[in-house]
Amino acid sequence: MTGGVRRTVRRDDVELSVTDRGGDGPPLLLLHGLAGSSRELLPTADALTDSFHVLLLDQRGHGLSTRRPVDLSRRAFVDDVVAVLEQIVSGEPWSLVGQSMGAHTAFLAAAARPDIVGRLVMLEGHVIGSDDPGEAVGLGRYFASWPVPFLDEAEARVFLGADAIVDAWVADLEAAHDGLRPRFDADVMQRTIEAVHEPRWEDWEALKIPTLAIFAKDGMFSEADKDELILRRRATDRIDLSAGSHDAHLDASDEWIGALRQWLPSGAEPDVLL
Repeated sequence: MTGGVRRTVRRDDVELSVTDRGGDGPPLLLLHGLAGSSRELLPTADALTDSFHVLLLDQRGHGLSTRRPVDLSRRAFVDDVVAVLEQIVSGEPWSLVGQSMGAHTAFLAAAARPDIVGRLVMLEGHVIGSDDPGEAVGLGRYFASWPVPFLDEAEARVFLGADAIVDAWVADLEAAHDGLRPRFDADVMQRTIEAVHEPRWEDWEALKIPTLAIFAKDGMFSEADKDELILRRRATDRIDLSAGSHDAHLDASDEWIGALRQWLPSGAEPDVLL
């Protein structure tokens, strides 16, 4: 990852890698999804540095942060975010922007600490969870099936395919003595998503800060799922993109960034919903 200042936030047994991309304006933190890293959100960060001071976090178990943390609870992920917010830019309300699992982390951090989080944006995120344990197991098996080490990027692409996330996965592969390997472990990903699959409606309905839910045209949620999210918290704003997959920050980036610019205030004080 090039550009910006890389910082390390230490919390208990975990080291968290934070990239400070700079910029003018109020602080904004970007959170990636499962099996990703902050690298995939660099284009989003750089599009917003004219209006925000933008930082990106490699969440525990991902990227350049501690690879195999003991605690993979949602509380641990939230406490990591809070530590970053408090240690790097204190005294100002933050905007949190997350995709998928990162959106779930951002939502829970906003629910836990509305005193330091002023706005929340969730891209392809939800709180509904899943009652099918096979989903998490299936994801774990998929990541475990990667025939690593890959000889080179071309071999990785042949196996991984052509989905929008593949470029980010390939760019994030780590060079080892025997080839290229991902910066995450399959069992850690499975345990992480198992916690995300627990429903969090009570936290959602109690959320007190302005919130935007963004869904992609070809994302992972049904129309009923999208509607229920809004019905159960009517103060939530919603934008439906005209294109994009679950990884719309990568394959519908112009529209995604436009939605952020439209909704996020670059200098206004945050509103608290009472």
